[in-house]
Amino acid sequence: MAAVAGVIFMASLIMIPGCKNKGTATLSETPTSGTIRIASDESFQPIIAAELDTFTALYSYAHITPVYMPENELVAFFLNDSVKVIVSSWTPTEEQRKVLLDLQTVVRTTVVAHDALALVLHRSNQDSLLTYNNVKDIFTGAITDWKQISQASRLGSISVVFDNVRSGNIRYFREKFSLPEELLPNFYAVKSNTEVIDYVSKTPGAIGIVSVNWISDEDDPQSFGMLNKIKVAAISQPYLDQSSFYLPLQGHIYDKSYPFVREVNMHTRESFTGLGSGFVSFVAGEKGQRIILKSGLVPATMPIRIIQVKNE
Repeated sequence: MAAVAGVIFMASLIMIPGCKNKGTATLSETPTSGTIRIASDESFQPIIAAELDTFTALYSYAHITPVYMPENELVAFFLNDSVKVIVSSWTPTEEQRKVLLDLQTVVRTTVVAHDALALVLHRSNQDSLLTYNNVKDIFTGAITDWKQISQASRLGSISVVFDNVRSGNIRYFREKFSLPEELLPNFYAVKSNTEVIDYVSKTPGAIGIVSVNWISDEDDPQSFGMLNKIKVAAISQPYLDQSSFYLPLQGHIYDKSYPFVREVNMHTRESFTGLGSGFVSFVAGEKGQRIILKSGLVPATMPIRIIQVKNE
């Protein structure tokens, strides 16, 4: 890989004398202008689309085309230098860091939000309070039928549905519960978070995995419509009180009462401060963080105040 990098470097040196406008072309891209493509985990499409809408409205000379894909493809794109900026819950492994170091590439990572993975159920499912151990046993195969959770249940076998075999959503639970690469027969992959919602809404025994940002913005018609199609499970904390249950709401994501929380990272490998870096700075700045707050996720770079409302 280092040899390839050397060949590319030498080729670029050879080309310099004949490309007098190359420096001008580079300068034409600034933190608020230019044309680039970025890639994002499909799980974060709603929040990234909202950030892009505001950023490009503010900066009319900024043209950013987003590509949404599963995490594995996203990481490959980034490591192969097909895009300079990606949005993902992924962080580089030691092996991946070595590859980037061999290419003399500096990757800058900014945590911009805290997300949760919601477990969604059919609206007829009465067992919407699940202990952490219930969830672990479902994912590891110790629980395969809803009667093992409640004897009164008539839902039958449990099916677990997720967005894609290459997604960050299922990777999270693989790592959390030490799941094998080949999942159990009752696990089903579809193609997107929206398809997970559709599947669960039509399958009484299903439990689905979705990024909460697809269903957390009640002011967004699409998000509100999907939320109305399913029921969100409340989960207890691991190893502690198994009688208190938490929904993936902002306050519970912020203090990690809800157990399945992850970071939303923006990685950039730009060699100069270009449009990609400008967009990352915007998302991490005040305006971008307010968009994250409104979406139902938790901002990572600005202080927030949690107000707890108690019903008397």
